[in-house]
Amino acid sequence: MARSSIDDMQAFLAVAREQSFTRAAAKLGVTPSALSHSVKGLEARLGLRLLSRTTRSVSPTEAGQRLVNSVGPHFEQIEAEIAALSELRDRPAGTIRVSCGDSVVASVFRPMLKTFLRRYPDITVELAIQNGFVDIVEQRLDAGVRLGEALSKDMIAVRIGPDWRFSVVATPEYFERRSPPLTPHELTNHQCINLRLTTAGSFYAWEFRKDGRELNVRVEGQLVFNSILPVLDAALDGHGLGNVPEFMARKYIESGELVEVLADWSPLWQGFHLYYPNRRQPSPAFTAFVEALRYRA
Repeated sequence: MARSSIDDMQAFLAVAREQSFTRAAAKLGVTPSALSHSVKGLEARLGLRLLSRTTRSVSPTEAGQRLVNSVGPHFEQIEAEIAALSELRDRPAGTIRVSCGDSVVASVFRPMLKTFLRRYPDITVELAIQNGFVDIVEQRLDAGVRLGEALSKDMIAVRIGPDWRFSVVATPEYFERRSPPLTPHELTNHQCINLRLTTAGSFYAWEFRKDGRELNVRVEGQLVFNSILPVLDAALDGHGLGNVPEFMARKYIESGELVEVLADWSPLWQGFHLYYPNRRQPSPAFTAFVEALRYRA
């Protein structure tokens, strides 16, 4: 294949992935007009329209999507192999992009980053805070974090934290006004701080389990967030009951700033796992990152 055809193919793949000539041009370090010229040249040689263009968006046509699915992985493998050559250097280098929730940043990444970044000064870590399921392949991310290890067969899961449970908490002052709930059913009589799931768009139903009995409770209150850290802050500010990871609330429970209720109803959840595609050749930088995160009980 001629060099120009390879360049045009890379240009097309970049635009198809980013769904934007401007963003793709910025990533490749060229002008949008040059990128448009390359894509038009490829379309002319193939005799097919590969991209549907409107004033607001760009998306692959049926032929374009087929090309992305068939040819794209080969270019990704080439990029990965070239990146892997950095192992010949003295130190791993490169950028690692990971999707995760804010609670993962606080509990998993923050404790390890100080040592990791000092040890690997040529590695850049970019954490994309996204509280919901993310297609890391589509978003061109290296990895994501989720609870448990149940994933599709083309993913690898690595445990990066212990099992944990949620804690239902509120301030002592709040419980001076209302009696603490003794069962999950009594939550309907309380001001609760809701969490909206960004993927599903609905409110998270608080999940409980005791003596083999499972309950999901839809709570109500005046505050709603789509991230867990503001839920904890709102509970600390006395706005009602928050249902947050116990590891986030522990120090406030121990200091007496928060009171935990329904602890005997709170089940354990499988710990956080890092997941990433198994078809990619991991770079030395990514391998070092995974080893630094790997949970060792």
